[in-house]
Amino acid sequence: MNAAVLAVIGITCLFVGYRFYSKFIAEKIYQLDPNYETPAHSMRDDIDYIPTKRIVLWGHHFTAVAGAAPIIGPGIAVIWGWLPAFIWVIVGTMFFAGVHDFGSVWASVRNQARSIGSLTGDVVSPRASTLFMIVIFLLLLMVNAVFAVTISNALQATPSAVIPAWSAVFVAVIIGLVFFKLHVPITWPTIVGTVFLYVLIYVGELVPIELPARALGLAPGAQWIVILFLYAAIASMLPLWLLLQPRGYIGGIQLFIGLGLLYGGVLIAHPPIVAPAFNPDVPASAPPMVPLLFVTIACGAISGFHGLVGSGTTSKQLNTEPDARFIGYLGSAGEGSLALVAIIAATAGFATLGDWQTMYSEYNGAGVAVAAFVEGGAQIASNGLGLPLGFMQTLLAVMLVLFAGTTMDTGVRLQRYIVQEWGSIYNIAPLRNGHVATLVAVSCCLALAFGAGGADGTGGMIIWPLFGTTNQLLAGLILLVISVILVKLGRPARYTLIPMVFVTTMAFFSALYELWHFYTDGNYLLVFIDLLIVVAAVFVMLEASSAFMRERRAAAATAAAAS
Repeated sequence: MNAAVLAVIGITCLFVGYRFYSKFIAEKIYQLDPNYETPAHSMRDDIDYIPTKRIVLWGHHFTAVAGAAPIIGPGIAVIWGWLPAFIWVIVGTMFFAGVHDFGSVWASVRNQARSIGSLTGDVVSPRASTLFMIVIFLLLLMVNAVFAVTISNALQATPSAVIPAWSAVFVAVIIGLVFFKLHVPITWPTIVGTVFLYVLIYVGELVPIELPARALGLAPGAQWIVILFLYAAIASMLPLWLLLQPRGYIGGIQLFIGLGLLYGGVLIAHPPIVAPAFNPDVPASAPPMVPLLFVTIACGAISGFHGLVGSGTTSKQLNTEPDARFIGYLGSAGEGSLALVAIIAATAGFATLGDWQTMYSEYNGAGVAVAAFVEGGAQIASNGLGLPLGFMQTLLAVMLVLFAGTTMDTGVRLQRYIVQEWGSIYNIAPLRNGHVATLVAVSCCLALAFGAGGADGTGGMIIWPLFGTTNQLLAGLILLVISVILVKLGRPARYTLIPMVFVTTMAFFSALYELWHFYTDGNYLLVFIDLLIVVAAVFVMLEASSAFMRERRAAAATAAAAS
């Protein structure tokens, strides 16, 4: 199979989904109103609530939801063959992720930009909201732990990425100041910032940075994890316009450039896919493809985390309601394109089938996926465009770090929101304080990273399968809540219900498989977390299903009375 053909088919499908299906959903189901005053205007405080140009907000939203997951998930899943991964990414993006992400933004905007967990209290029941927020908090806990380890591993594997990756924070702050405070048009700050960042990529190659072998008793990987969480804690307290928005925007620019280079390399070089469409020689350590494929590829097909971002930060910045289609659905399509090129890099970036089999000889999870993307993608771009291999490896590593870093910034901020909400609900004054709430959030993340993984802090990688499962369970719950809202409004709910049933079923059986796997491995911490998530999700599902049927009966009774 020629990788260029696969790329063209995939991108065409994603374009058709945005052009036609999202338009139908926007006009007939969500019924967007250009005259509706969004919370960014009605509740403006220039900290969390601020009207934002849709291209800037798209950049923040895209990089926040993308992170490293649409690279890692497909990079793991191709061990079962490239065809199942490809089909799930394309179908999932078009009919699952787009509707879910779009709907999360819309539902939140229509309810004072409240988080999906808080909104559940009104739509379903207060009890469901409490349980839902537990699931959300645990997911964010895993998101932050996973991506902290991902960034740490990338910075250790590619020391040349350290200088440009951290310099991107400086670039983002400068862009935030000149755009939002000095009101300089975004074009020149974008150009200058991007050029500066790419100059620093060359600097990074000349001056690679490695942490000492031991500091305060911690190995380099653990040192990076502590540094990253200290950074995320500070970043989550800053106004959105100062760091998170411009960081997401500049990350979006890098994504466009990175995707352009990768797809350009594919279209010019026409590399063959050396991996099998279906892999008959899966390592004994690999779990079964069904149902694990559908949780291994979460981001890039459908992801509950996107609903948290959409209802947590994006909805507070939406300038007009129709922007929700551009940001929500097109954001998911962009992530699908990233997942697609990750599949290609991990299957066509090798010279021979033997080289690919050597890389995937064991089910090693995220470490192999990141290496396959960086090495395979760099090889494709180098062959097709003639760019230096080392430069491309650094560029892709920086792109990975920028995505994961933005996700961490957003994830810790969302955790803070939840802790503060709990402080308000249960009248615990200290938890309502932003600094205390951030400390609680970061402490929990560090406890999981080091508690599940030991002194090296690699707990994030151990919990990757559980992260995917929780992500998909959450996506199913969010789709069910959106379905209840649609029924209340007298609109068709099948476009959210059908994806909900499929993804929830796959996630539930995956959770049961992982529960047994953690138990047989003696990892009782993850057994406890997995069991807690499953029980909470089941009860939320029952409560939401009851609310859905109640609203359907009420709608039917109203229709009968009217006739």
